[in-house]
Amino acid sequence: MFRILTIIGARPQFIKASVVSRAIKQTGGIEEIMLHTGQHFDANMSDIFFNQLGIPKPDIQLDIHGGSHGEMTGRMLAEIEQALLEHKPDRVLVYGDTNSTLAGALAAAKLHIPVAHVEAGLRSFNMRMPEEVNRILTDQISDLLFCPTTTAVKNLETEGFGHKPVKVMQVGDVMQDAALLFAEKAVAPAGGDFPEKFILATLHRAENTDNPERLANIVRALNQVHQDEAPVVLPLHPRTRKLISQQGLKLNVKLIEPVGYFEMVWLLDHCQLVLTDSGGVQKEAFFFGKPCVTMRDQTEWVELVDAGANELVGADQQKIVEAAARNVGRSVEDADQLYGGGEAAQRIVDELVMAGR
Repeated sequence: MFRILTIIGARPQFIKASVVSRAIKQTGGIEEIMLHTGQHFDANMSDIFFNQLGIPKPDIQLDIHGGSHGEMTGRMLAEIEQALLEHKPDRVLVYGDTNSTLAGALAAAKLHIPVAHVEAGLRSFNMRMPEEVNRILTDQISDLLFCPTTTAVKNLETEGFGHKPVKVMQVGDVMQDAALLFAEKAVAPAGGDFPEKFILATLHRAENTDNPERLANIVRALNQVHQDEAPVVLPLHPRTRKLISQQGLKLNVKLIEPVGYFEMVWLLDHCQLVLTDSGGVQKEAFFFGKPCVTMRDQTEWVELVDAGANELVGADQQKIVEAAARNVGRSVEDADQLYGGGEAAQRIVDELVMAGR
């Protein structure tokens, strides 16, 4: 039987893998081995996702988290290589743009094991983002490139992938598959008491949290939006919480602990607006018909900006506040099925089966 080793390590990857693994089981013909690098180690950021999404306990559980990007990626590279030598997969499957993604792809490429990359072709065109470096390098050493959008396919064409011995496919976005599949299981976060109308915020990206000026601007903007527009609910990552405290900043919003996927789905479904610096949450807002204000200078999901569903404002306090006021309570529609309509996972598995023949 064709053997695939899937590498995951961060929250969005757990969700993506859940729908692809489900399609693998339903289709048959593939043996999947799951390796979890440990990149997200907080129980609310990791274990709870496996329990909620029905992903089997990983066959290989590493415990690699913390440290610099180079240190983390290097440790992952060494330990993933050992796992590959032991399990001898026919192919490695990686997701997204984390350090786990790059380490898995690089370890496989060094051992001449073909790599399939889910979410290939995304570009922010900001090389200061570690995610941009990870996704570009992963695409370069993959031979099956599963693109979520037309824009992603065009990016790879521009970079010359049409002249390489690889297969580039627009399959849609597995995150839409997950949103449709798990929406009915959504539950309110514990200790709720949420206002009837609220704004959902997330804040974690290094370009914001590691830059004191940007972080201070965003904190002030969230406080102002909370006061002037609607209560802001912010599930706060432990690392971000620590950095805010170290700067002596104070968030005057409704802070809650990091949530599981089903709780996040509930928040997305019930909110009036999303303020985020996350890549995945921009799309998740769209899947639930909610406008999004993105606190970054670039986005990989340019089609959402073009469609008027997403507004880029950077870390400018005034722009964040004004965009929130413009967008709160409005609805958006997916008239053109920008992300494949919920069939991406099956398209990916069909291609994997064909590649394994």
